[in-house]
Amino acid sequence: MREFETSKNSIGENEINIHRLASVSPKAELGKGVFVGSGAVIGPDVIVGPNTWIGPNVIIDGRVKIGSNNKIFPGACIGLEPQDLKYKGAITDVLIGNDNTFRECVTINRATFEGEKTIVGNQNLLMAYSHLGHNCEIGNNVVISNSVQVAGHVVVEDRAVIGGCLGIHQFVHIGYLAMVGGMTRVDRDVPPYCLAEGHPGRMRGLNKVGIKRKNLDKDNKEEYLQLKRIWNLLFKSEYVISDGLKVASQENLQQSSERLCQFIAQSICKGRRGPMPTSMSINK
Repeated sequence: MREFETSKNSIGENEINIHRLASVSPKAELGKGVFVGSGAVIGPDVIVGPNTWIGPNVIIDGRVKIGSNNKIFPGACIGLEPQDLKYKGAITDVLIGNDNTFRECVTINRATFEGEKTIVGNQNLLMAYSHLGHNCEIGNNVVISNSVQVAGHVVVEDRAVIGGCLGIHQFVHIGYLAMVGGMTRVDRDVPPYCLAEGHPGRMRGLNKVGIKRKNLDKDNKEEYLQLKRIWNLLFKSEYVISDGLKVASQENLQQSSERLCQFIAQSICKGRRGPMPTSMSINK
């Protein structure tokens, strides 16, 4: 770890509050209203947007750009080297949007190879002791619960909810409005709108709670009924998934069903094992 000179800000002491026991590089860029707590360490290549709160003993180092109105709780470490044996000191990035909350001891590693990025969007909640590995991409309005360990190159789309105490295998893709139950082994893709749970992980049906919260079942009941029917066609009919996709493509698919089918087709084309299999329960 580098040793930094404890620094006052260049914008004005009345606008940025840096604790006297914090260590902030004079080269770091802090926006108006930023708070830096006792024992925090901020490196020279860090940019922090306005009104972001950085709690005690937080470490932010490497090339990190953080947006506005974020809350980073004590003990979090953002932008440190990736836990990847292929990393050889390349200059890589962590990009974080606005209005995120990172609870105690969250870790977010920067990417592995030159020019690559680890990305977190807006309005996400990462609970205590969760970890994002190198090259991850997290969308918006995502909830990642306590002690979730996310391996490298994982993509989590908007409004997904990840239950606690679980691991997500590298290169897994979790779709829009998906939900993963706590302690699930996530070693395959989880399609949008789906509920996954178990060890090994299995799809149990549609994420009815998430769909209800989004009001999809009320705002466009026809779309919701089509989504249920397409889900059963793909996962509970006599068709294999690839044939089910061909049958579904003959229909006039609305947005949610189109998103589901495109995700599954891309998951199969990745050259790995495709999406999670289903359990034996019927989605009614």
